[in-house]
Amino acid sequence: MEATEIHKLAALEDTHWWYRERRALLARALRRLAAGGRPAGRALDIGAAGGGNTRVLRAHGWQPVALEYSQEGARIAGERGLATIRADARHLPFGSAGLDLVVAFDILEHIEEDHLAVAEIRRVLRPGGTALIAVPCDMRLWSAHDVAVGHVRRYDRQSLPAVFAKAGLVVDELWSWNVLLRPVAAWRRRRSTGSDLDDLPGVVNLGLRAVITAERYLPVGRLPGVSLMLRAHRPSVD
Repeated sequence: MEATEIHKLAALEDTHWWYRERRALLARALRRLAAGGRPAGRALDIGAAGGGNTRVLRAHGWQPVALEYSQEGARIAGERGLATIRADARHLPFGSAGLDLVVAFDILEHIEEDHLAVAEIRRVLRPGGTALIAVPCDMRLWSAHDVAVGHVRRYDRQSLPAVFAKAGLVVDELWSWNVLLRPVAAWRRRRSTGSDLDDLPGVVNLGLRAVITAERYLPVGRLPGVSLMLRAHRPSVD
């Protein structure tokens, strides 16, 4: 992602409906882990950019490190008081089997060799450790937005789990997100000429936030959406 997009993301992530709900998704996943008896431990946020998700991890008691490929993103995360490392997701600077949780939200679609990044996630996770993943889905939604933000693919319900299974991770759950607003996204993407990461008027942002929040309470996870979410773990016995 270019420096201009990193700056836009950092400026918008605290208020923009999409980033707010994505943090809420992460927080809910962390609460589910805690409810299942998983104590908070060492966590890695791959592609942290401004560190919004890293802050969620910290707020839930985890010991997170923000990992960012871009110099500008790493600088912003560091300035926000987060433990930050600048590195490539295909070559994680961590020892094997030392992390309890790896989060990679909207990262794999930027990496040509996504299988290398997923293999690294498996390597650094301890046996039983969890990976939480988000990616854009459905090549029918491919548009100038994807080009502008540096995507190399959009995933589907077959290709995303396949990458994780090949790496030796067990997929526990796969669901769609941003289902209710998919028609709006498809309409806008057909007309887009660049990134759709914009500072929206307050009433529009509030309205979109209300729609995406309502999705939490509806059984729409199996329907086509704009994103796919995945939860996987490293087996206790390889």
